Amino acid sequence: MSWKLFHIESVCAGSLLLGMACCAALDAQSPLPYRLTLEDAINKALAANLNGLQAKARVDEAEGTRVRRYAAALLPRVSAQAYANAQNRDLRAFGISFPGTPEVVGPFSNYDFRVYAQQNVVDMAGIHALRASERAVDSSKLDYRNARDLIVRATASLYLFAESSAARVDAASSRLTDAEALLKLARDRHDAGRATGVDVLRAEVELANDKQAVLIARNQAKQSMFMLAREMGISSATPLELAESLHFEPVVQRQVEELSLAALAARADYLSVASQRQMLVEQQRANKARSYPRLTVSGNFGGIGRSIGTIQATGLIQGQLDFTVFDHDRDGEAQELASRVRSIDDRIADLRRGIEEEIREALLNLDSSEQEVEVAIQGQQLARRELELAQDRFEQGTANNVEVVTAQDELARAEENYILAVTGHVDAKFALARAMGDTENSIARFEGK
Repeated sequence: MSWKLFHIESVCAGSLLLGMACCAALDAQSPLPYRLTLEDAINKALAANLNGLQAKARVDEAEGTRVRRYAAALLPRVSAQAYANAQNRDLRAFGISFPGTPEVVGPFSNYDFRVYAQQNVVDMAGIHALRASERAVDSSKLDYRNARDLIVRATASLYLFAESSAARVDAASSRLTDAEALLKLARDRHDAGRATGVDVLRAEVELANDKQAVLIARNQAKQSMFMLAREMGISSATPLELAESLHFEPVVQRQVEELSLAALAARADYLSVASQRQMLVEQQRANKARSYPRLTVSGNFGGIGRSIGTIQATGLIQGQLDFTVFDHDRDGEAQELASRVRSIDDRIADLRRGIEEEIREALLNLDSSEQEVEVAIQGQQLARRELELAQDRFEQGTANNVEVVTAQDELARAEENYILAVTGHVDAKFALARAMGDTENSIARFEGK
């Protein structure tokens, strides 16, 4: 009996050790969270975001269209051809009928090996069409840059949202610690007969509220990380950890006029529209050049003969001059292009005003949020001081814990005001970076990197 008991104990002990070893192995295999910086998040989003990938594909497509439809028309066209045949002919079918002439001749063979070449020497319409296609490629490249700027702006906003959520978790956890200390103090004073049960109950209610606030804040923080992971094109199951926290850093502001001029030289969307206008101007020139003569030189060289042994070298070179005598389609196209130019001029003017408005709004928000941060910092200091005084009064027995609970609520409000103010200030910097163009580098400058 004792041997069986020893055996059972040994098996249980072995199973326990095996289970502990397995748990340790699983813990060792669990990946550590990746510490994600804002720069890392932007780089990953730029590499994986669908909008950026599609914009890059449109650049390649525009380049292919330029080569296939326009550049190829101005380059030499060379082809080679070889054939051999054996045939007979019905002369009567061709109107040849003489006494003594057979109706059908043949069979006879024919061999021909030849290279053909053609080159447009003078084609002004084609030249302007090629230049228009080059401007179209430039516009697509600028659209790609603009798509990247939008991705950077969206990623920075999501990272900022995650930072704000993490700051709310920290603030809620700090309030939870204060609530636990208040409950302990209330119970100690109640046990000593220096506080009522209402004080204990009030502290318990405050603790329950703070626990719920922590749960809500943590849930929001996890959701913000999911959204950030989605923007970066990685699985939401990937463990991530923010390497940067929400912080306030003032920005040296400049004049609107200075920033507007810099933005017009850097904004990819504005430059893209300007490039589209240049494309339309080249199309107008191509339309006008349709009435110009076009000179083409073509020729061929090869060998022809009735048998391989009788092949003789032959060739041809010719010049062709084409004139357009009447082309009413050109007038209609000219009218269409003129309308498009007027439309894009209106678009350029509207975009110029929009860029200035974005810069003014971002500067206004920067100035306002910076003042809000200063006020919020003062509010935090005052709320913490109020909480300390209320805790001292409750501990000394000169007041109940109503003042403490009220002070805790005021501190929570002050901390939320600070988070909102700093978040608004950072978001205003990101908005100004977007308004100025070259968003990625502008954000890095604003962040002091």
